[in-house]
Amino acid sequence: MFIRSVKMKRPWLWAALLTALLAAAVFFSVKAAAGKPQMAYVMETEAQRQSFIADMGWETADQYSSKRAVTIPEEWNEVYEDYNSLQKQQGFDLTKYKGKEVEIYTYPVLNYPGHTDKECMQLTLMVCAGELIGGDVCCTELDGFMQGLRNPDRS
Repeated sequence: MFIRSVKMKRPWLWAALLTALLAAAVFFSVKAAAGKPQMAYVMETEAQRQSFIADMGWETADQYSSKRAVTIPEEWNEVYEDYNSLQKQQGFDLTKYKGKEVEIYTYPVLNYPGHTDKECMQLTLMVCAGELIGGDVCCTELDGFMQGLRNPDRS
């Protein structure tokens, strides 16, 4: 057996080094967690999608109005960059899905504040391999808008 002892001549230096290492570890773990959804949402069934939609504060039809498969392009234009910025604000990031096929589920939103024309309001869920990867709520009128999935008026 080999035993070696070390005499510390400057204990404050070791304490400072240990503190710096601990601070760096905390910084990088927080930075790595930023931008990730707080939890993965499983969207394999209509019941799971409806539950998520209700949790976000929306009322929709019992069934999606359309479902289509879309391949997210490898090369993005400004529209995709802007859309991904919205996704990042919600904790999603479509970058890792470039070139992959995703399912797009569209639902009519029945309780959007200030919009009596229910047909113009839509909620979209993007699902890949049974997991939610993004989505939005938008108004399809000519001067429409787009926002994140959470209802801002939700109490």
